[in-house]
Amino acid sequence: MRYAAEHKDETHRQVVKAAARAIRADGPFKLGVAAVMAEVGLTHGGFYAHFSSKDDLVAAGIGRMFEEGRRRLEEQTAGRPPGEALAAYIDFYLSAEHRDTRTAGCPLPFLSADAPRLPAPARERFAKGVADLTARLADRLAALGWPEAPAAARSLLSEMVGALSLARADPDLVRSDAILAATRAALKARFRLET
Repeated sequence: MRYAAEHKDETHRQVVKAAARAIRADGPFKLGVAAVMAEVGLTHGGFYAHFSSKDDLVAAGIGRMFEEGRRRLEEQTAGRPPGEALAAYIDFYLSAEHRDTRTAGCPLPFLSADAPRLPAPARERFAKGVADLTARLADRLAALGWPEAPAAARSLLSEMVGALSLARADPDLVRSDAILAATRAALKARFRLET
């Protein structure tokens, strides 16, 4: 049976979305092609109609994770003045909700430790995603008149990712919440975002 191109495109999107969830849940090295295909109601044999290899699927899944993160940044900041927008994004990023999610959220805390061992296409997707997120944060800092906005955005992103990673790793919720709260306050003070 032949399907329309739109059906193949939609199936491809569903497979990539399922791969992104699987990468977040278990990491890129435990991604199972058969499990991803089964999640969208397909057999393992249908995989090669969409991807040439598992590495291609991992790269596409990472790309999808960053697309989802970009949409979340836009949702958090749309229609707000630059300072309020950046404060809202920091509040989201360093929230208990973001910490506790395992199938959504920023891909950086999920992938940073694994990225150096990924195949080149996946590392390139990762680097592109980091560069895009950094540029979007830099745009908001530049709108606030922040000098050297790209460097400040790299520092901001690094601190948020580090704090979220540490908060996720700490089994004590009181300490974990304290990491998030202290980092939120420190970043807002440093970037003069107190409301």
